[in-house]
Amino acid sequence: MRLINLKPSRMNQLLLALAPFVLLAVAYALGSAARLAENPSDKLLPALASLADAINRMAFVADPRTGEYLLWSDTLASLGRLFAALGISTVIALVFGMIIGMFPYVRALLAPFFAAISMVPPLALLPILFIVMGLGESSKITLIVIGVAPIMIRDLALKVMELPREQTVKAETLGGNSWQIALRVVLPQILPRLITCLRLQLGPAWLFLIAAEAISADSGLGYRIFLVRRYLSMDVIFPYVIWITLLAVLTNVVLDWLRIRVFPWSEVGRAS
Repeated sequence: MRLINLKPSRMNQLLLALAPFVLLAVAYALGSAARLAENPSDKLLPALASLADAINRMAFVADPRTGEYLLWSDTLASLGRLFAALGISTVIALVFGMIIGMFPYVRALLAPFFAAISMVPPLALLPILFIVMGLGESSKITLIVIGVAPIMIRDLALKVMELPREQTVKAETLGGNSWQIALRVVLPQILPRLITCLRLQLGPAWLFLIAAEAISADSGLGYRIFLVRRYLSMDVIFPYVIWITLLAVLTNVVLDWLRIRVFPWSEVGRAS
């Protein structure tokens, strides 16, 4: 039998999925033990016990100065900025993606503009945003919106243009106007793609958020990472990076579950 036809069972899939993470943890433990054996005060690869102590200190021990549990307060601050920006980006992408995909005149007017905007490195705009909008929350949220919304608009517009022309013709034959076609024909078919677009932009959104928090913030996961880096506190940085990854993975899983739950028919093509 050819290898291309071999499919693992569910248990084998789980074991194969866990294997890289286990190997990475073992490699880290071995590397940490080797470095600490040569230099017990080495900070580059702290022992697993040091990581556990840092997690306990940041998550379950109140900060003496502020009285807050730093990991949770940083998480709430970052997620507030992230979800606000993603919500704004989703609305913008849905509106402009639909009208660009549906109306040729609007496409001729706006498609080149959003194509150009999507090529601008968002981090290059960060100093401009801080100068124009200040160092508050609005500049951080705007950075994420600029970074992800144009790409989502382009993706949704392409999805609208891929819809069969026959569907629009039939709707017009039945007397549907542009507004009705948008709501009854186009919108239901692009909503699953909208959720997929959002999932694909989670990584870039986190990148822009961490960059903005690192430069100007007084709370947040990115702020904390860049605050403790001056002390080489890798026992704090590593757990924070892992926590950010877990949050991103959880958000991705929830969005995919939501897509399948609300739009089960979107899985038909994949299953076949």
